Amino acid sequence: MKKIHTTLLGLLLILISVFPLAAQLPKMILSDIEGRKVDVSTLVGQGRPVIISFFATWCKPCLMELSAISEVYADWQEETNVRMLAISIDKGSNSLRVKPLVRSRGWEYEVLLDPNEELKRHLGVVYLPTVFVYDTSGKEIYRHTGYSSGSEEELIQAIRKSKKQ
Repeated sequence: MKKIHTTLLGLLLILISVFPLAAQLPKMILSDIEGRKVDVSTLVGQGRPVIISFFATWCKPCLMELSAISEVYADWQEETNVRMLAISIDKGSNSLRVKPLVRSRGWEYEVLLDPNEELKRHLGVVYLPTVFVYDTSGKEIYRHTGYSSGSEEELIQAIRKSKKQ
């Protein structure tokens, strides 16, 4: 009996480490592309839905998805008051490419830098792009990995559905 209990406890610990509880974001400081400090724990649960997309400058599907969202972001904001955050995991000299990339693409949403991948690890992100949607209370309501043309529509549908509940 003790062996079964120990085995179950071990499995539970493994599951928790592999699939972290992402309902709340950790108290962690990241910088935006202007160098301002942002407390990650304040990003969700502020009475508005939030989309968080992890990307890197070298990730073509990431750039395609972020550009597709950029095209409809103003409409989404008007309809749902959604807040969009793009989190770059670029390191070293690649991190210097983030700000020029954002400016050249005309992205109007917030971009934060996670060069040590702390937030990425906390949320269990393995592949890029990975996108999360949080409802107005800060509860994760949707997540997807990868990008195919039109999949950004799933994000707004998740937000619309959460507002009806």
